Amino acid sequence: MAVQGGVLAPAPAMGRYLTFKLKTRARPRAALLKLAALADGERCVVGIGQATIHACGARIAGMRAFPRLSAKGMVLPSTPAALWCWLRGSDRGELVHQTRRLVHGLAPAYALLTVVDGFRHDGGRDLTGYEDGTENPKGRKAVAAAVAQGRGAGLDGASFVAVQSWVHDFEKFEAMSPHAQDNAIGRRRRDNVELAHAPRSAHVKRTAQENFAPEAFVLRRSMPWTDAQSAGLMFVAFGKSFDAFDAQLRRMTGADDKIVDALFKFTRPVSGAYFWCPPVKNGKLDLRALFKG
Repeated sequence: MAVQGGVLAPAPAMGRYLTFKLKTRARPRAALLKLAALADGERCVVGIGQATIHACGARIAGMRAFPRLSAKGMVLPSTPAALWCWLRGSDRGELVHQTRRLVHGLAPAYALLTVVDGFRHDGGRDLTGYEDGTENPKGRKAVAAAVAQGRGAGLDGASFVAVQSWVHDFEKFEAMSPHAQDNAIGRRRRDNVELAHAPRSAHVKRTAQENFAPEAFVLRRSMPWTDAQSAGLMFVAFGKSFDAFDAQLRRMTGADDKIVDALFKFTRPVSGAYFWCPPVKNGKLDLRALFKG
């Protein structure tokens, strides 16, 4: 049993994020089986939402709704979808054709909700110029953090993914001094060195994975995104469960200690959803956990 290859692989040069909703009274099995043949888990990572799991009459232990939290009077949105696909590649035209094939194959049961294009910027930096994913676990630690194991056939090799689209306010960010920007992140932009005396609200301090009990390690595979009017970061974090991400998000919003992450000074999430990423068997998605019986 294997994890979808795109979960552990570095972020690609280009990506495209698709979300789908279930059509009224749709039975998703046939469409999902077609998807299993179209998606290899490498060029197309697939996440299954609660609506699809329920429509299949299945239950995936650990799957739950995205939490509704608030920070500085702002509510972090929960925007569930029935299906999520992350297309990965280096040619935008090919991503367009992949999208067409997926939309056509899923059409009997699913309707396309959103399409967001992502890209790698400056070797792996956020559009603010700061390096993204510095604290990602590597090697065996990455697998341990991101991949479910010891749960049985059809479940081992799966992953849980949290997806949020963040919109940056570049005018607010650029109005901050370089010192204030570094303090908000907790690292120096010029060399990515962590600041020893950053304020407690710095993002690095809010989300230091080793400082949680238990430790809250996730595997980030985020990418910048843009459309005609806005831009920001598509935050994507894979985990063996949602527990680590939940803990980090609560800490960021100040739910535990009233200290809100300084990121909220210049960026905010406009979406939030949880998905279950099935394992791969013989080069295809293994959907046994959805179709038991």
